[in-house]
Amino acid sequence: MTAIKPIIEEGWKEVLMEEFLSPYFSSLKEFLVEEKRNYTIYPPGNLIFNAFNHTPFDRVKVVILGQDPYHGRGQAHGLCFSVPHGIPQPPSLVNIFKELHSDLGIPVPAHGNLELWADQGVLLINATLTVRDSQAGSHQNKGWETFTNRVIEKVSELKSGVVFLRWGRYAQAKESLVDGSKHLVLKAAHPSPLSAYNGFFGCRHFSRTNEYLQKQGQEKIDWRL
Repeated sequence: MTAIKPIIEEGWKEVLMEEFLSPYFSSLKEFLVEEKRNYTIYPPGNLIFNAFNHTPFDRVKVVILGQDPYHGRGQAHGLCFSVPHGIPQPPSLVNIFKELHSDLGIPVPAHGNLELWADQGVLLINATLTVRDSQAGSHQNKGWETFTNRVIEKVSELKSGVVFLRWGRYAQAKESLVDGSKHLVLKAAHPSPLSAYNGFFGCRHFSRTNEYLQKQGQEKIDWRL
């Protein structure tokens, strides 16, 4: 069962230790053990906490929240909206790149791997960190949302000057978890093809994020991939 042990960066481990020791997290681990016994789940166990390992707690500058990992083979690798090299870009990611190009003139990348963003301090987390193969939402309401809500609360509580990008109603519903007096919260429609034209396109969140970071005396994000 080593595949589902928390393999997580030391700073996050310290901040989140109370969660890992909580009854709800023990129940979540039991659920995942049973799921792995009977189904294929994504991402692989060693990548469940990939976002945290690429973005140590002390380096978090930006938080982007997704809802569920991709549920197709080879897509999910622990970073929301991102796919590994060699995997076609999903529709929402295509629209993210379109807005990035419109906002900053950055050429649309040939791949969909966002690790370079994560390595610069962009925490790319989903509300639910695992999913059953081909079954969207199959691991919702099992404890992950409690965990990731605490992640957001801890970033808000212990840090200042972080940009929270809220794309879509689901992410915006968690706005109460963030202290808006010491962080910047930017809201827009979800980049999905179903909603991108309702306010995601033209939101200029990438340039606005960098303007805020620079005003805070922080290094801006190089959004190029």
